[in-house]
Amino acid sequence: MPVHHAFWPKRLPHAIHPPATSLWDNLAISAHRYRHKAALVFFGRTFTYADLRRQAERLAARLVELGVEAGDRVVLNMQNCPQLVIAHFAILRANAVVVPVNPMNRAEELKHYITDPDARVALTTSDLAAELARASDALPQEQRLQHLIVTHFTDAFDGNVGGDDAPPEIWTDWLLTHHALPALAGGTVMSWHDALANELPLPPVSAGPEDLSILPYTSGTTGLPKGCMHTHASVMHNAVASSLWGNGTPETVSLAVVPMFHITGMVSVMHAAIYGGATLILMPRWERDLAGRLISKYRVTHWTNIPTMVIDLLGSPRFDQYDLSSLMLIGGGGAAMPQAVAQRLEDLYGLKYIEGYGLTETAAPSHQNPPDRPKQQCLGIPYLSTDARVIDPETLQELPQGESGEIVIHGPEVFKGYWKRPEATEQAFIDLDGKRFFRSGDMGRIDEDGYFFMTDRLKRMINASGFKVWPAEVEALMFRHPAIQEACVIATKDAYRGESVKAVVVLRASHQGQVSEQDLIDWCRDNMAVYKVPRVIQFADALPKSGSGKVMWRTLQEAEGG
Repeated sequence: MPVHHAFWPKRLPHAIHPPATSLWDNLAISAHRYRHKAALVFFGRTFTYADLRRQAERLAARLVELGVEAGDRVVLNMQNCPQLVIAHFAILRANAVVVPVNPMNRAEELKHYITDPDARVALTTSDLAAELARASDALPQEQRLQHLIVTHFTDAFDGNVGGDDAPPEIWTDWLLTHHALPALAGGTVMSWHDALANELPLPPVSAGPEDLSILPYTSGTTGLPKGCMHTHASVMHNAVASSLWGNGTPETVSLAVVPMFHITGMVSVMHAAIYGGATLILMPRWERDLAGRLISKYRVTHWTNIPTMVIDLLGSPRFDQYDLSSLMLIGGGGAAMPQAVAQRLEDLYGLKYIEGYGLTETAAPSHQNPPDRPKQQCLGIPYLSTDARVIDPETLQELPQGESGEIVIHGPEVFKGYWKRPEATEQAFIDLDGKRFFRSGDMGRIDEDGYFFMTDRLKRMINASGFKVWPAEVEALMFRHPAIQEACVIATKDAYRGESVKAVVVLRASHQGQVSEQDLIDWCRDNMAVYKVPRVIQFADALPKSGSGKVMWRTLQEAEGG
C-alpha cells in the first residue's frame, strides 16, 4: 500500500469511476434535477440551471448553423461571466472542442490561437473583440476567422445594480461601455442577442468519452504555446474528483474568481460545480472588497484562489466588516501560501489552506493535500486514481524517498498529447512498470509520509502571482521589435507578486541611444499580455554565451539572485 494512503480521506475511495458520458451531459442532468436552482450569480442576476441549459442550446444551434461540425475547434476568449459558461457548454453541445484563450493576450499572440487549432469561429466580449478581429485580419485569408460572436457584459446583468452586488466604480467603463461590433475581414460578426434569438434544430449529442473536449494551450521552455488534447473523459475525471475531494454537494456555493479560461478555474471550479449542481458566484476579475461582500452575502462555502488573493483580502481596511464564517474549504495552487497567512486563516476561522499541484496537461490537480491532514507549502499527495513518482531525469529510474528528481504522473486526468506535435508528445511520456507516465518537467521530492514537495524552479519559468510566464515565449515576442538584437528574460524578486519579469536586452547598433527602457516596456504592453510584460529592462553590451553559442540564462538568473 502506498505510504500516503495512511493520510487519505477516510470518506473517499482511492480510485473512482466517473460517468462515461460527455461533459454536456453534466449540465443536462443538473438542469433536469435542479431546474429552478441558481447555477450562476453575476452582479445580482441569477441564472438557473434551466436558464443555463436553454441559452447554451440556443447558442449551440447557432454555432451549428454557422458551420461548426463535430470535432471543430472554437475559440473562447472571455473573462469570468455567465456568457463564458454558456459559450463553453454550447461548444460542447455542438460536439465541438473549446479552445480557451487568455483574454489578456494581444493581437500578435492571438494569431497563434486562431491558426494552430484551425479555428474558424470565435466567441468573445466586446472589450476584446477588436483585438481578436485585428489578429484575424492580419492573417492570410485562408487562415482567418469566418465568424465572430460578441457579447457585452451587460447582456448578463443590470448595469444599475447597487448594494453588495454592485461592481467597483473603477470597473464602470470596462463593464458598461457598449463597444461597437468590429468588422471582420472576409467574415461575419454577430451580437450575442442575435446569436441566441433562434429556434434552429440541434443535432444529437455524438461526443463520447474519448473525443476531444477542450484544447487549452500551455507554453514551455521553447517555441510557441502547445495545445493540450483533453478528452471528455480526462476532464470528467477531475471534475468529479474535485467535487468529491472538496466534499461538494448541491448546496455548495463557490466563489468563481480564478479565471475560467485557465485549467484550474475551468475544471476544478466550473466543471466541478456544474457536475454537482452547485452555485457559482462569478467575479470577472479580482477585487478584494467585492470578494468580501459576495462571500458574506451569498454564504460562500468553497473558494479556490491563489494565495495573493487571500493576502489582499486579509489586508483590506474593511476586512472586519466581512463574514467569512460560511467558508468550509479554501485552497489553491500556482504559488506557495506563506505560512504566517495560513496560520492566520486557521486562527480566525479554523480553516486549513489546502494546496494542490497540477498542470494544463493534467486537467488541473494531479496532487492535493488531504483536507483534514494538509501540510503547508506542500504539493499534496497523488490524486484519486493517480500514480505519481519521482525519477532521475537522466536515467529515468525511480528515486527513493527524500531524493530530488522529476515528478512523473499517470492517471485518467492526463492529456492525450500535444496538438499537431507528435515529437513533443513522444518526449513528454515514459513507460514505467507498464504504465504511461507524463513527465512534468518539475523537480520534487517525496517525504516520509508520501507527500510531494517542490524542490527547484519550475523549469525555466517565472511565477508572477500565480501566472506562469515562460521566458522563451516573451523573448520570441520581443525579438519582433526592430531595435532588439538579443534578449534574455529572467525572474526578478517582487515584494507583492513574488516574482516579476525582467529582460536583459542587447540593442542593435543602429538603435543604441535611441530607445529607452520605458519605450520597450510600452511596446511590450501593446504586444503581449500584461502579466508577461517585463517590469524591468536592463541594457547590456552582450549576453553571456556557452561555447556552443547558447545564451547562458542561468548565469543572468544567478546574478539576479535566483
